[in-house]
Amino acid sequence: MSFFKAKRFWTDVTVAQADQGYVIHLDGRVVKTPLKQDLVLPTQAAAELVATEWDAAEGELNPAAMPATRWANVSVDKMGPQFDGVVDMLAAYGGNDLLCYRATHPQELIARQAAVWDPPLQWAADHLGAPLLVTKGVIPIDQPNQSLARLRTVVGGFDCFELAAFHDLVQISGSLVLALAVAHREMEVNAAWEVARVDEIWQIEQWGEDEEAMATAELKRQSFVFADRLMTSVSKSGGQASY
Repeated sequence: MSFFKAKRFWTDVTVAQADQGYVIHLDGRVVKTPLKQDLVLPTQAAAELVATEWDAAEGELNPAAMPATRWANVSVDKMGPQFDGVVDMLAAYGGNDLLCYRATHPQELIARQAAVWDPPLQWAADHLGAPLLVTKGVIPIDQPNQSLARLRTVVGGFDCFELAAFHDLVQISGSLVLALAVAHREMEVNAAWEVARVDEIWQIEQWGEDEEAMATAELKRQSFVFADRLMTSVSKSGGQASY
């Protein structure tokens, strides 16, 4: 059964163990990816997330309403051939990480950034072996080559399913360090989201809320949290976030 069948035709959705993981059956038929591969998930938890979407589908399928399925399809069909390129692209965020570029004024914002951005940077230095330099303003600075290489190695340690979820953690937050802190259970995902939005929150406090901007931010937050849920479903690290 391909993801791009137009309408629901099945009654029963079940998860079954396969030789290399777990598959989803629709009336006994294995769900396949757009490239006609069996959609094999590495854990039962991940398979259950995907199966829930197929079970909830009604009428014409809407890929936008099935984010776990889209993630699984990308992981199976695309991440293998594109793995090194995706790792390079995500690791490059370390060269201009959000947390490294600080406000020049006012002092209250400078202090607020330091309070919440310094701890994850210190964690990256201590536990990942990747200290990064901090600057004021937006003029790019060169980060230590050894730190960038180390970050690339850490990102390259994810498997295809983890990397596909991690991609969203990085791109939505704009910070490789925050995404790694979430992925390694150093930081709770909602806390990381608030840390990533320090500047936006400051602007809201000064000028008030914009309804459209707030709605957009909430959609991003939901996607960020869901990316963490996907990564957790296949993660090898496990454990609880430190903060």
